[in-house]
Amino acid sequence: MSKKRREFPNTYVIIFAIIILSAIATWFVPGGEYVKSQVELTDAISGDVVLQEVVDYQQVDSNPQTWQIFSALFNGFSKQAGIIIFILIIGGAFWIINGLKAIDAGIFSFLKFTKKLERNRLLKRVGVNNIVMILIMLLFSTFGAVFGMSEETIAFVVILVPLAISMGYDSIVGVMLVYVAAHVGFAGAPLNPFTVGIAQSLAGLPMFSGIEYRTICWLILTVIMIAFVLIYAAKVKKDPTKSIVYNEDSYWREKVTSTDNSVQYYHNKASWFSFGVIAIAILLFTIYYSDKCVITLGSNSYTPVWLMPAVALLFVLFSIASLRKSVHFYILNLLVFTIIYLIIGVLGFKWYITEISALFLALAIASAVAGGYSPNKVANEFLNGAKDILSAAVVVGLAAGIVEILRDGKVIDTILYSMASALDGNSSSVAVGAMYMIQTLINIVIPSASAKAAITIPIMAPFSDLIEVSRQTTVLAFQFGDGFTNMITPTSGVLIAVLAMARIPYAKWFKFIWKFILALIILGMLLLLPTIYMNLAGF
Repeated sequence: MSKKRREFPNTYVIIFAIIILSAIATWFVPGGEYVKSQVELTDAISGDVVLQEVVDYQQVDSNPQTWQIFSALFNGFSKQAGIIIFILIIGGAFWIINGLKAIDAGIFSFLKFTKKLERNRLLKRVGVNNIVMILIMLLFSTFGAVFGMSEETIAFVVILVPLAISMGYDSIVGVMLVYVAAHVGFAGAPLNPFTVGIAQSLAGLPMFSGIEYRTICWLILTVIMIAFVLIYAAKVKKDPTKSIVYNEDSYWREKVTSTDNSVQYYHNKASWFSFGVIAIAILLFTIYYSDKCVITLGSNSYTPVWLMPAVALLFVLFSIASLRKSVHFYILNLLVFTIIYLIIGVLGFKWYITEISALFLALAIASAVAGGYSPNKVANEFLNGAKDILSAAVVVGLAAGIVEILRDGKVIDTILYSMASALDGNSSSVAVGAMYMIQTLINIVIPSASAKAAITIPIMAPFSDLIEVSRQTTVLAFQFGDGFTNMITPTSGVLIAVLAMARIPYAKWFKFIWKFILALIILGMLLLLPTIYMNLAGF
């Protein structure tokens, strides 16, 4: 009798198993928590008395978890409600856009364009697809480095995964182009406000100081990431069956197998009505908010009053041109400008998931109106999209339950304190390496950069003074430790959401990505060493 082939565990099974292990840990790990307080200190230069926040660890009774493993899903849903609702809205919006075959029209136009480019001998030798992928990765890595793009990548997965499949690659390549690129930029960021900004403030350093060396780190990490993706993409292109997700990608292959003839291009009055309403809304938005758009890069802030009027004008021009071509290209135009306004909103108005969700909901309605959908059909199609992506939302809620179990059990801070205590008595290089590994391990249970910075930096920064290591080094160790493992830890709601949207099982993603993450962790340690032994600007 033949042996039954061993299957990869389902993502739900893996996450629930981790929840059980976390609950078991609460029975054996002593309870503890960090308590914030303020103390009066005398400034060495001015002599003024200032208040400084300090974080002290104290032991408390642990709270062993038992039946709470079954309430973890509810608690996780409550904690990650924003991302979950965002996923459902994205699912509904893109279901409508896909139903109108706008994405199909865009992919076919893109493929025709790349085939024309391949007629150029130089471009053909380099590879048009390689150039396209490099440009996409540079774009998203820059977004991660400048404004900490993370949750926003979820919306791009449903665009870039089908594009990667249509180019002859797999869904992993699609996820690498957007999610991994953004998070490599996030990890090596010169300007990321969620890591560098918060950590430097807590460490008492000038905001975004040391940008020169951080930029070098970002460039090195981005080049390594691009090389890795191109090598893997070439392997999949040569033999798609070598992809670890070849079977799972049948879903995407079916979606992109339609031919150009299946897209029936047409015009209608409804699309012009949609354009008129959106144009008026953009005009009003521009009038009332163009002087309130403040873009902050590093320590400098800009108020580009010309930006929003320029974008509004471009929207009108491109909309008219696309409407004359077909409804499909008008909807694509809406999608492109939705992304542009998303970037403006995040950079200039500090938008987050609430505003971005509203933006994509408006995109869904405007697209449906342009396609001639009745109100009932808009509602039904949107719900169909939300149902299709519901499994992703459930996974995010369940994954968040891991952290809730550890937090309710009062063992997260104990784990952190035990790791930090192990640093005493080590040399500078060993201590920095230990700090880096502690931040890396902590990120597995506390994926939130701001939360982890608030807990760890007040402890690590004074310790770096004792071992005569720059506080900038401590911040960089935090930055690397926070960024790399975000791409592999099951407690990251964004990662789980991205994988669910791309229909990649977590077990297969882990099997694929762990060597790359290990390489990044080692590279991070090598990039930390110059900050100890060299006189670097800002360090």
